[in-house]
Amino acid sequence: MPDQNKNILPQLQLLAAANWKEYSLLDSGGGFKLEQFGQARLIRPEPEAVWQPALPESEWKKADAVYKPAPEENGGHWEYRRKLPDRWKMSYQDLSFWVQTSASRHLGVFPEQSCQWDWADRVIKASKSKPKVLNLFGYTGIASLASARAGAQVTHLDASRKVITWANENQKLSGFDSLPIRWILDDAVKFVQREQRRGNCYDGIILDPPKFGRGPKGEVWEFYKLLPDLLDSCRQILSPQPLFVQLTAYAVKASAATMYYAVSEMTRAYSGITTAGEIGLLEQSAGRYLSTAIYARWCRIDILHKLNQESS
Repeated sequence: MPDQNKNILPQLQLLAAANWKEYSLLDSGGGFKLEQFGQARLIRPEPEAVWQPALPESEWKKADAVYKPAPEENGGHWEYRRKLPDRWKMSYQDLSFWVQTSASRHLGVFPEQSCQWDWADRVIKASKSKPKVLNLFGYTGIASLASARAGAQVTHLDASRKVITWANENQKLSGFDSLPIRWILDDAVKFVQREQRRGNCYDGIILDPPKFGRGPKGEVWEFYKLLPDLLDSCRQILSPQPLFVQLTAYAVKASAATMYYAVSEMTRAYSGITTAGEIGLLEQSAGRYLSTAIYARWCRIDILHKLNQESS
């Protein structure tokens, strides 16, 4: 008989960050977004904001700094209207972290990712265990801290020594020094392949790969070229009864459906459900949804049942 599910399209979801007290998307439009990061009001480029700003120009002029993009894809610089600290503390629930303006437009936290932190937190707690979680391309460690706080034993990997140091500082700032987090400076592909040879397995895997990047020894990461092999290698280090897989991607010419099928293929040997869609932010000004990334995530079926019972 033909597969009855073969022609069913995936149902994509829009997730919006919530529960923030120290961050807000104040407004967006004209290719930019006006944001509040704790004590600082900032303007950053946002190609998705093709509409007009809802707030008057006077509100945008209150920004402390503006990131001016350059013609090249990743170029640009900050222009300061008022002096900002070298870095300042922000918090989300009981997670604390340092943010700062730097050579890029990024500040050390992606606020929309709170959707992913909260989901992983619920899944880990619902498992009633101490799962081993691997966080690849872990950046400044907030997802690792959220997972460890929920009860996971976390291996956090990034290719940048600077952000590994930053992540360690965030752990101390949160008062989570005793949480079981292993900080690894390495190339993601090489590390996963070594873990496979060692026979090491993980119950949960978090992936947030960039469009392009370099490893600590100059290894080149290209999203479309290397992601399929990385996901296949990650599949081979999943435990016999894995808990979850979470994949997020920014600034790539892929759809959420692409992510859905990639994660579904990776987890096809296990009993669970894959969901996919976009994550983003809701404006305070006009309530528009600003999509910032695409995602797919898989969860073991018994854990999903528990989560559904808790929310009903």
